[in-house]
Amino acid sequence: MRKKRVLLLSEGFGAGHTQAAYALSENMRQLYPGIQTRVLELGAFLHPTLARWIFSAYRKTLHSQPKLYGKLYRFQYKKSLNPITQMALHRIFYAQTAQIITQLRPDAIVCTHPFPSIVVSRLKRAGLSVPLCTVITDYDVHGTWISPEVNKYLVSSDKVKTKLLHRGVAGDKIEITGIPVHPGFRQPHDKTEIRRRFELASIPTVLVMGGGWGLIGGDTVLDEMLRWRDRVQLIFCFGSNQKALAKCQEDPRFLHPHVKLLGFTNEVDKLMEVSDLLVTKPGGMTCTEGLAKGIPMLFHKPIPGQEEENLLFFTENGFGESILSEETIHLWFKGLSERGNEMRRMREDIRESCRNMFQTDYSQVIMTLIHKEEQQSV
Repeated sequence: MRKKRVLLLSEGFGAGHTQAAYALSENMRQLYPGIQTRVLELGAFLHPTLARWIFSAYRKTLHSQPKLYGKLYRFQYKKSLNPITQMALHRIFYAQTAQIITQLRPDAIVCTHPFPSIVVSRLKRAGLSVPLCTVITDYDVHGTWISPEVNKYLVSSDKVKTKLLHRGVAGDKIEITGIPVHPGFRQPHDKTEIRRRFELASIPTVLVMGGGWGLIGGDTVLDEMLRWRDRVQLIFCFGSNQKALAKCQEDPRFLHPHVKLLGFTNEVDKLMEVSDLLVTKPGGMTCTEGLAKGIPMLFHKPIPGQEEENLLFFTENGFGESILSEETIHLWFKGLSERGNEMRRMREDIRESCRNMFQTDYSQVIMTLIHKEEQQSV
């Protein structure tokens, strides 16, 4: 009997969409060892040169004109893509995506970004019978995610489900599973071994994610964090932002045994394991990984749009707090250095809340969808 195949389609507008696809792929492989999965960033796979140009322009807009991005997000909030954009997607991706599906013969298609979901929805209108599952990778739902051809939506929260219901999506199409994270974020790790490998001290530790988004230079929030370096260990994770990493490596404020500067790493789950607090922008993926680890979070400068909604979800549920000034940093770092037991109890509370929020496993939803399609085709 042929092994089941799942095709996961994403886009490179930020790392979170593709991270969710790979996380779901790994979860499915662990839960169902015989399954075959394939992850593709559709734009980069089909048109790599064009995709690089589009993604670069997108990143520049986010950093240089975040308010403009926010206005565009809100303007289209309850709408699907306009006809011109839909036609562009159709001309660029439609025929080649159909060829990929014909070649790979998946039993289900999972999309972690709206664009491939729109393309596959159009193929389904033209006769494609493969079930389509769309994973919404934020704590909000933009109109571009919604299409009547989607068989299942995997969503992050009850609030997102309610928004989908208000926009006419049937309740039996929606499952509250949480955003997929790599299994390592749900597993405990040996803290002693992690500290040894990364040369970390056994003292209160703060993980700072995203060195390129405004914590560098004369920022008062950064200055306040570094003032605590004798009592609180700081791990700065810069990802692929080599320019920001090099800048900090030359800054004397970072030359301290309790300050660690890291570039790209695949071991964020282990760094979160040994950290007591996460300072980050409220991106859907990073925040969900922090939630799975039960780590309290401080949020810095959300991008207008979905990050503002993510921030609202996490602060309303008591999983973190927005950084309003250096006083926010002072109070949390003081708590870390003086009330460690209280902070550890908070972590357990977050883990328990996470367990109670998501009763449905995303991998099981997809396999159930595949089996249902098989039964209907018999």
